[in-house]
Amino acid sequence: MNRVDWRWWGSWSALTRRVRHGWRRSLQWRTVVITVAASGAAIALVGVYMSVSVGNDLFQSRLNQVLVDSNRAATAAQGILDSSDAADRVQVQTLLESARTSISAASSSRLVAVFRVPGQESSTVAPQDSSTFGSSTEVISPSLRKSVQEDADGQFWQSVTLASDDGSFVPGIVVGSQITVPVAGRYELYIGYSLADAESTLLFVQRTLGGAGLALILLIGAVTWIVVRFVVNPIQVAAETSQKLASGDLGVRIPEKGEDVIATLARSFNGMADSLQSQIRELADLSEVQQRFVSDVSHELRTPLTTIRLAGDLLYDQRESFPPATERTAELLHTQVERFELLLADLLEISRYDAGSVELESEPTNLVHLAEGVIDGMRSLGDSKGSEISLVAPGGHLNAEVDPRRVRRIVNNLIGNAIEHGEGKAIIVSVDSNESAVALSVRDYGMGMTEEQILHVFDRFWRADPSRKRTIGGTGLGLAISLEDATAHRGWLQVWSSPGAGSCFRLTLPRRANGAMTRSPNPLPPADAAAPGFVSTHAEPRRDHHV
Repeated sequence: MNRVDWRWWGSWSALTRRVRHGWRRSLQWRTVVITVAASGAAIALVGVYMSVSVGNDLFQSRLNQVLVDSNRAATAAQGILDSSDAADRVQVQTLLESARTSISAASSSRLVAVFRVPGQESSTVAPQDSSTFGSSTEVISPSLRKSVQEDADGQFWQSVTLASDDGSFVPGIVVGSQITVPVAGRYELYIGYSLADAESTLLFVQRTLGGAGLALILLIGAVTWIVVRFVVNPIQVAAETSQKLASGDLGVRIPEKGEDVIATLARSFNGMADSLQSQIRELADLSEVQQRFVSDVSHELRTPLTTIRLAGDLLYDQRESFPPATERTAELLHTQVERFELLLADLLEISRYDAGSVELESEPTNLVHLAEGVIDGMRSLGDSKGSEISLVAPGGHLNAEVDPRRVRRIVNNLIGNAIEHGEGKAIIVSVDSNESAVALSVRDYGMGMTEEQILHVFDRFWRADPSRKRTIGGTGLGLAISLEDATAHRGWLQVWSSPGAGSCFRLTLPRRANGAMTRSPNPLPPADAAAPGFVSTHAEPRRDHHV
């Protein structure tokens, strides 16, 4: 049994892929191929038309010549026959041979056939039929013979295929007419003419047209390649320059040469790049000033805040000795100073992210143990709100190279957010892992969010319900900072929510620092989101946090 070698198929597939890739990527290649294909089709149509026209002209010219020669040969033969006084069979046969020789000489054709017209009275002196057509005698068709037999004065012709001496076949024409032999009666005269010379001429013309057409197609392809190269090269330079500009190299420009359209495009592009660079520089300077202002204000506020905190703690510790109104004021002062201190810390953290000065301190961390610690710290808060916090970790007992302080802050923010909006219902924290990632999901069954609210959930200082009072002292920056922390780890922070069905936040982090992830171990929407009565809305933050 023969085995099929599939290597040729792989080579052919690779070649096909390279051709498709080149077709999609190269404007120059597409232009040349389309131009050459269109030019080739036009040249082919013109060549076919010219070949057919030349062939028809050659045939018609040869046909006219053949008819004249045949008529002249028949007239000459008839003259010989009319001038003879032959009376017996031998003399008539000799006379007919002389006439046939005269026909061959006058028509320059060796193919001559003479047949006695049927239906005449039998004659003892009538010579027998003769033909020099050889194996080509059958080309004299019954229809041609019938036409000749019915019209004694007419001349009829037919296109045929004649056998040559070397056994090949060539096109030809057979011309038929009648002659009258003295004493013997009427005979059919057929003269065959070969069109081999005309066919050779036509083949030469076709080869010439084919060679000229091929040369013209190659010339058109070469000219198109050169012309398109002059046009495409500046476009390629513009494309490469725009890519560099998009990647952050704001100083790159297109060389300006000449006064043509390409030069005008280069000047316009460079002007746009200059304007864009100027605006980006202004925005960068403004952003830097704003970041420095926030950082400076935050730092400057720490000193008076520390003093206020010390004074407030002193008053808070002695609040029981104050009148009720003063005691309540001391408690409010203590609470608001703590919230103000948290707000300053969050503002400083946000300013570090805006300034791009955040550096991770990664170390192997077990996300399950980290989540257990956060849950233990917030369990009393959850109990006070009536929310029971449970941990589910079917396969998450694996270490991941993360910054534990920042991940702990993310988990703390997510659980705190679930307690805030969970309406006293259960909260489930799920941890799982796969070969490339580890994920933590926080699921609550509270009020949930609409699709419009999901789009803003990670915005700074945004609240789903502005009239709703925060009960756990949040600053409004928790989820925004959590998203920044997840992005710094090259991770994902995603959310699913449905009004009346609760929400689920999913944090997915690579197991190795700067590692790649393909999918998250935890499902989103969560598994119970498909239960009857749930209307699920799956959305991601408006910011691109997939790094």
